[in-house]
Amino acid sequence: MADETQSVGNPLLDRVRDGLALSRAQKVQLVFQLSLPAIMAQLSTIIMDYIDVSMVGSLGANASASIGLVSTSIWLICGLCGSVASGFSVQVAHLVGGNDNVRARSVLRQSIVTTLCFGVLMAVVGCSISPFLPGWLGGDASIIDDASSYVFIFCLALPLLQLNWLCSAMLRCSGNMRVPSILNVLMCVLDVLLNFIFIFPTRTVTLFGAEFTAPGFGLGVSGAAVGSVLAEAIVALLMCYFLCCRSNVMRLSHEKGKFTPTAPVLKKALHVGLPIGVEHFVMCSAHVASSVIIAPLGPAAIAANAFGIVIESLCYMPGYGIGDAATTLIGQSLGAKRKDLCNSFARLSVLLGVLVMTLLAVVMYIFVPNLMAIMSPDSVVQQLTIQVLRIEAFAEPMYAASIVAYGVFVGAGDTLLPCSMNLASIWVVRIPLSFFLVKSMGLPGFWLAMCIELCFRGLIFLVRLFIGNWTKSAHKLESS
Repeated sequence: MADETQSVGNPLLDRVRDGLALSRAQKVQLVFQLSLPAIMAQLSTIIMDYIDVSMVGSLGANASASIGLVSTSIWLICGLCGSVASGFSVQVAHLVGGNDNVRARSVLRQSIVTTLCFGVLMAVVGCSISPFLPGWLGGDASIIDDASSYVFIFCLALPLLQLNWLCSAMLRCSGNMRVPSILNVLMCVLDVLLNFIFIFPTRTVTLFGAEFTAPGFGLGVSGAAVGSVLAEAIVALLMCYFLCCRSNVMRLSHEKGKFTPTAPVLKKALHVGLPIGVEHFVMCSAHVASSVIIAPLGPAAIAANAFGIVIESLCYMPGYGIGDAATTLIGQSLGAKRKDLCNSFARLSVLLGVLVMTLLAVVMYIFVPNLMAIMSPDSVVQQLTIQVLRIEAFAEPMYAASIVAYGVFVGAGDTLLPCSMNLASIWVVRIPLSFFLVKSMGLPGFWLAMCIELCFRGLIFLVRLFIGNWTKSAHKLESS
């Protein structure tokens, strides 16, 4: 039963839910309105990565390599937690689109309990394996201790990080892109301050001609983990406050309700989230396998690979922001029974993603030497990173197509086939190519294999977008 049709502050999104017509210009405007805050939120994540890698990079190649070695394993954990949040947030997008805000808030209550329990479980598992993980990945003895402590600290904070991911996804899918964007910028600022305090020892710094004593704990690599998780934990609490207490649509004071998870909601969450979780697990397992392929190349290659991933995120994280906006637009359009809007929003979103990532690929190709001069003093690491990123720049347009199209499919609840496409692409194309090309080309061979695979992935996602009947999944989700 639908309740009040409160606005979330976007008149164009209200028109989608109310069944009113939108002109082409209004559709483009709405895609931009939702995409730009999402892009800013993703850019703040990039800046946090730059901050961590640059600060730790100043400690030397081994310090950078210790984080680079375990970064894919951390992505695996984040992906699994994110898939749980997606299973609930997509339901909320459909319900809000259909003006059924009472049921949307019921899903929110149940999601808080479910995702926190999952976060605790992942924290226990992650902390338990942290002493052994760098050794399993083939890390050099000189970086194992730092890598283990980094993973342990990160995993210890997983319940709060899980809450951050859930609340951010819920706000976006209810149509509120602004608050997550602002809070992610705040997280960036906190990350800078806290990293300075925890990474470096107490020291004297000169600012505007005056000397100041900057307090510090001198924890090195571990300090980067402490600073980052504290910043994310603070923002998680703020995100929860704005979602549960301030949101016009989602705040829980509208009515009393139970937090106990129910079978229908969990079933729908599994329908959406399980394929995403399996995909993240298998894909990140492939990334872990890639780490094993790269590890024998030595600390310089590991560090260059880590720097390359962080700098490349300058290109692809905005694509994920546009994909988040596409998930909201498609989810609310289908929830409002507006299939007429789905194809328009899908194609406009993909086009915007391709344009933005292509432009940023050109910027990356030109300015990567300048970025590396800031991020690492090691000339060998600098040159190797520049080489691999100029290979990868050619893959960004098609990578954009796959990222944003995936966001479209998630908004429709169509996750099984797209997840299978991702898995097939990375395991059938990237991993075998990497294995053979690394032998003859070293780290550039690995990135060439990645470039080829991302172009292939973008192609098959475009085929699915233009000729596949992906909106059917929304009906299956509604009837489950």
